[in-house]
This record gives sequence, C-alpha cells and structure tokens, in this order.
Amino acid sequence: MGSATTRPDLIWDQPIGNDAKSTKLTASSGVDPVIARLLVARGISEVGDVTRFFNPTLAQLHDPFSLVDLPIAVDRLLRAVADGERIAIHGDYDVDGVTSTVILQRLLELLGGDVVHFIPNRLLDGYGLEPAAIDRLAKAHVNVIVSVDCGIRSAAAAIRARELGVDLLITDHHTPQATLPEALAVINPKRPDCPYPNKDLAGAGVALKLVQALCQRTNHTEWLPGFVKLAALGTLADIVPLLGENRVIAKLGLEQLSQARHTPGLQALLETTGLLGESITGFHVAFRLAPRLNAAGRMSTPDLATKLLLLTEHDQTEEARVIAEKLEAENVRRKQEEAETLTAARRQVDTDPDVGAHAMLVVWGQGWHRGVIGIVASRLVDAYQRPSLVLAVDGDSAYGSGRSIAEFDLLGSLERCSDLFTRFGGHRHAAGLTIKTARLKELRARLTDFANNTLSPKDLIPRLRVDAHLPLASITPAVVEGLKAMEPFGAGNPRPVFHTGAVQLTKKPRVMKNQHLSMSVRQGSRVFRAVGWRMADRAEFVTQHGAQLDVAFHLTENDYRGEHTIELSVADVRQAR
Repeated sequence: MGSATTRPDLIWDQPIGNDAKSTKLTASSGVDPVIARLLVARGISEVGDVTRFFNPTLAQLHDPFSLVDLPIAVDRLLRAVADGERIAIHGDYDVDGVTSTVILQRLLELLGGDVVHFIPNRLLDGYGLEPAAIDRLAKAHVNVIVSVDCGIRSAAAAIRARELGVDLLITDHHTPQATLPEALAVINPKRPDCPYPNKDLAGAGVALKLVQALCQRTNHTEWLPGFVKLAALGTLADIVPLLGENRVIAKLGLEQLSQARHTPGLQALLETTGLLGESITGFHVAFRLAPRLNAAGRMSTPDLATKLLLLTEHDQTEEARVIAEKLEAENVRRKQEEAETLTAARRQVDTDPDVGAHAMLVVWGQGWHRGVIGIVASRLVDAYQRPSLVLAVDGDSAYGSGRSIAEFDLLGSLERCSDLFTRFGGHRHAAGLTIKTARLKELRARLTDFANNTLSPKDLIPRLRVDAHLPLASITPAVVEGLKAMEPFGAGNPRPVFHTGAVQLTKKPRVMKNQHLSMSVRQGSRVFRAVGWRMADRAEFVTQHGAQLDVAFHLTENDYRGEHTIELSVADVRQAR
C-alpha cells in the first residue's frame, strides 16, 4: 500500500438509467423527467409507489405485533403499569438512544406508569447494558427494565437480571450474535427468526413500534403522532436507510418539527440552534440538532439531553433554556476536543508508515477524549477513503470507535479479532470496542493484514456517485420542487448529484474564509452561482480550466436579504470532456 497522504482525484460513477421506466413514470404520474429518473433509480417506478414516497402517512407503518417478542413486552409493561411496579428505561447516550428513552418513558407515564430512566456515562459506565446497571436499578426497586438502542449483546446483564428477579425487555437494532441474551423479551428486527419487513429501523424506530403497540392495545392511537418527531430525530441521526417505514418516520417527524407546537425542552433546543419556526430538514438535524444532543453524552454529562426532552410543563421553560445553553457549551467543547484529536490522528497517519501504509487506519493516543473518537474516525474515512479505527488509551484499557467504507465490513473484521476484546459490537460500517492497551499493536497488525488482503487499490479510490447530466437550462421550478418533495435525504435516499457538462467561468473564482470557493458559471444563457465548500485548494485548477469545466453539484436554495436564489453546491470539478 502507498502512503495515505496522497489522495487521488474522485472517480465519477454515473449509473446507467432505465429510460423506458423513467419515461413511463413521467407519463403516468406527471413528475418531471429528471425526478422520474431519480425515483426509478431508487426502485420507485409505479404511480402508487410515487404517491406513498411523496406523501407518506402513519397508515404505512407495519404491524408492530409482527416483531418477535413484542407482544410479550406489551403484556408485561401493561401489567407493571396496572400493578404500580417501577419500570426503568435503560437508554444510550447518543441521539438515537436519548430519543428512544424519551418517547417510551413519556408514553408509559401517560398510561400512569411509575417510570425512571438510566443513561450510562460514557467515561464511567462504558457502552451498553451492563450487569452493574442492573444492580443499580434493582437497588432502586425497579421490577422491569426496558433497554432501548442497546442490549442485544448483553448476555451477562440478562443473566444478572434473572438472578435478581428483574424482568428485562431488550429493544435494539444492532446486529445480534448467534445466541440471544436470555431476557424475558428480545425485540430486534435483525433477529434471524423475526419476520418483520423493515430490518433497518433505528433504535428510536424500534422504540416507536413498542409505543405504537401500546397505543393500539390501550385504545390511544391518537397519541402516536406526538411521538414521531422525536423518533425522527433518532432515525435521521443514526443514518439508517431513509426508505419505507424509516422515510415515513423521518418525513412526518420533520414536518412536525417545522410546524407543530413543542414541549418546553424541544422548543428551547430549537431556539438555541436558531431553528424555531424554520422549515427543519435532515441537514438541520445532522449538523445542528444532533451534535448538540450528542454533545451531552460525548462530553461526560449524558443525562442532560434526556432531561431536556422530558421537560413537558409550561413552568419548566426557564429550566429548559438553561439546559439548552449547557448543551451548546458542551458542543463547543466537543468541537475543540475533536479538532485536537483529529490533528494528532492525522499526524500519525501521515508520518508513521506502520499506520499510513495500510488499507485500514488504526490510531490511538493517550488522553484522547472518548467522546470524540467516533467523529474523528469518520473524518479519517473522509480524508483517506480507508476504514478507520480510533482508540482512546486510558491506563491499561483502550476504548475504540471505528467507521468504514462501503466495500469493507468493519464489524466482520472485528469478529475475526474477538479474542482480543473485552467487548465489542456495532454495524457493518460503524462499531465500538474495549481492549487491553497491551494488545493494541497486535490488534493493528491483525486488522491491517486482513484489510490489506481484502481491499484492492481500486476500493481505496474515492468515488462520487453522479446521478444524471443536468444542463443549467434544465434547472426548472419543477425540478427544484421535485427535489424538495424527495427529501429528507440520507442513506438509501442520497441527495442527488448532477453534472453540468461543459460550462465556463464568468470571472475568476473567489476564496472565502480560506476554505471555500465561490464562482459563477455560464452555460448558454443561464448563469448560476456555485460554491465549493472546503475546495479552496482547487482554485488554481478551476481558474486554469475555467473555459471548459464540468461541475458535479447538488441544488440548494439560498435566502439572503430577502432574495431567493437557486445555487449549485459543488461536489467536484473536472475538465469537461
């Protein structure tokens, strides 16, 4: 493998469209041909499918009782409510875990339940459902524990719950091991024996299914819409495929976040981020709301976000404002820690051949904050197009978080090294682990050897999916409106990227804030402003080839000083062919 420092130019992948299906869809549904091509590429080629995609409703949600063990959980929770038994929700410290906790606690309280919650501290309690948490909750006289967004690999915790006579109900969406924990109920659509049609629910999605079932069983189906916007936050933040049921949750939830009245906690969060009264998009969730909710768990105060979203009374407005401001401060601190750790990690990659000369990057550092290593791993993947594992060393133990590229099964690679770990788990493209510090070099050797033999040089070349050729003359109001109707974008429904074909610069590009590139491009009689975010280093190339550029872009709307414009957000540029 060569040095990771030099990253080759992006390869533009342009899939071959099904023109016959696209033409037929336009004729039958009336959608713009550009939009029809995009829909067909996503497997949406019938009029009924288009209607459901553009106008999802709660009626499209699947029957929650088809989840294995969910009926058992519903019966046990309703019995606990009726008998006055104490119920604990064991969550997780990320947005998915927090929103899962909040929606289930709120519903059970509405039903009259005695409910508490527990969010583990990343630094003190580690990740997931542990026997120590079972002990703690049992001492608090809890009779039933419901895990949300965790627990599927917590065999020891399940055994401890049985020993203490506590009924454990696991709800999770992470990949299970061959043997499930011995809990009273294990609700996970990824169970091999589970017939549930949507295997890609987020943790908040699984919690919402339990809420949906409880609402149905208690004749309170009118309550369900009130829980969807919180489930949407968890679904969007956890980067699950935004198709089918997940799209229903995300799209309807964003509409409610944009229009509906809010509890004091959620209102304070929206005010702090400047989004109150705005039309909330998936972008806003990913880059403004989720980072602040995540900051609580990342920076060692995990319960802040949960407490904020549980504030529902009007007299709690001031308390909500104070907590929202604390989250803002934690997010600022998170950014500082992230920047410092990323600098140190990149230095290792760029200067140490034992790190940078492999198909997988494995880096670690003493004193790195555990709350930011997952973000840093993502940044390394973006920078080097290689699966990356970042570990924070704390004495005899190290805590790792990894992210991957499409071609590499990260969880599968960790399973090959399972003998090294104290614990591990996750997904194909995101995973976490705990390991003894003394075994870090062995871990790096085994992982990089596997990656070197699994990934080809071609796999490590960054690629850009370009959906279609879209000349500037074809950027019409119908296309703009069609793209808005396709939102929210994310995994499974990526934001469409087009390319212009040959365009010309109208004047020399301008560098903004030493990072970004602002330019204006012309094609025939149409002229558009184009912004290349973090593309200041391409200024010389753009200037040199300004008479014959091909621009890969997605469309954005900009409102500035009362003027509404459509702009090109540039993903890449190359010399026109």
